Amino acid sequence: MSENKSDHTEVPDGAGRPAKADAPAAPGAPGSPASSHATPAGASGAASGSRATPAGEAAQRASTDAPASASAVTPDAAGSDSSGTGSDEETVSAQAGATSSASHADEAREAREQAARAVARQQAEAAGAPRIPIEVVGEAGKEAPAPTGTAAKDAAADAAAQPSPPQAGAGQRAGAAPAGFGQAPDFSAHNPPPPGAIPTDPPRYLRPSDSAWSVFGRIIAARARQLFDRAGQRITQRTLRIGVSARIFHPEPGAQGLRGKTLQDLEESIAHWVMSRDVIVFMIPTVGHQGMLHPSNIRLRDYAKHLDGLLLQGGADVSPQTYAETAPRPEWPGDRVRDMYELELLHEFIESGKPVLGVCRGCQLINVAFGGSLYQDIATDVPTAGVHVSEHYDQHRHAVTFPEGSSLASMFPGRREAIVNSIHHQAVKTLGRDLTVEAVSSGDGLIEAVRYRRAPFVVGVQWHPEFHRAGGPELLDCTPLLDTFLRAARETRF
Repeated sequence: MSENKSDHTEVPDGAGRPAKADAPAAPGAPGSPASSHATPAGASGAASGSRATPAGEAAQRASTDAPASASAVTPDAAGSDSSGTGSDEETVSAQAGATSSASHADEAREAREQAARAVARQQAEAAGAPRIPIEVVGEAGKEAPAPTGTAAKDAAADAAAQPSPPQAGAGQRAGAAPAGFGQAPDFSAHNPPPPGAIPTDPPRYLRPSDSAWSVFGRIIAARARQLFDRAGQRITQRTLRIGVSARIFHPEPGAQGLRGKTLQDLEESIAHWVMSRDVIVFMIPTVGHQGMLHPSNIRLRDYAKHLDGLLLQGGADVSPQTYAETAPRPEWPGDRVRDMYELELLHEFIESGKPVLGVCRGCQLINVAFGGSLYQDIATDVPTAGVHVSEHYDQHRHAVTFPEGSSLASMFPGRREAIVNSIHHQAVKTLGRDLTVEAVSSGDGLIEAVRYRRAPFVVGVQWHPEFHRAGGPELLDCTPLLDTFLRAARETRF
């Protein structure tokens, strides 16, 4: 190959222009003692052994800002060979320069892509359009490898299932949001449903013959039933209120202090027996019409109106004057005042339709109230009768029998006879009108229980059911009797 003898060797980027005559000689320039010949990196004359001037090397170093390319030509390499034939160090410098140029090109391309992404982001934020992922903008100009095999088939199926994108000529940019995306909705626009969207047939829960008035009537009836059910629930679930007649202790002649006052009291056992079924108990005091110290308009009918049932408790004998007889002995006068008070109570509760339960004296008073009479003393009037009263009081007992078809027989199914206590020296003699016998004494046949047929529940028993639990398990458990009385009170409370 011939050697290039030109005085102006061409270098890349126009660096081979001749130096001015009046310029001072730079190091490595012609005429300088330290001048040498170096081949520019990437020039075609490197393979043919042509020499590059020191001015070309300076131009090459000035053409790039990469440190590696600036250090590709070193003073040692420049003065290592003055003969111009080249060396291995010149080849290494040329290769390093080529690598630096390639990396510089990659960095420049990457900088341009980053600038493009930044501009796209700023334009999207300024226009208020949805932000497009940076990856989409950065990769928009690149080509993806074509899928092969099964992947190609799946891609084709997905492309067929998806709607076709808008054409490039329509002004739609790849990856951009559809037209009108993000705009405020127009609520004034009229958008009727498509034909057939609303069924023409009436709902299935409506009857074919239903009209607007019939549906409205059923709604009103349902609301009325709901209100009545709530009102009935409040009434039926209200706690029962049972009134108990008072025992009366009259002032003793010539007595002072408390014994000189009229006392009215309630026996504890009878009150607790009724309260055992979660019932409120009220003792009903006597009311007078004349000579009252504190006049009042309250009458016994007011108690019958506001209470749910009446319990007549035991106590003093019924006066013989009440059933038109005279007392055979002066020590058995009875309590005429209490008789008048309890008879009025009994009739007021019966007229109000409220149940009545009489215990011991209460059973005798029910019989007298309907025209019956009493044995004033069992031992005297019925010598063959058994003993019905004892000094043991509530510990004395005897057997009773329930007649066939009586209400007490249905209250105690499977039992025709039971043991009860006995604390009475008077008993039913002549049965009052509209009364039926509910129990008799097993030994002598004396009447031990009665029931009034013309009322829901008016029953009298000669024994004391409130003492039975303390008397022992052999005595009749009278809880069914109490429950039947309270059930009638709940059913007839209004």
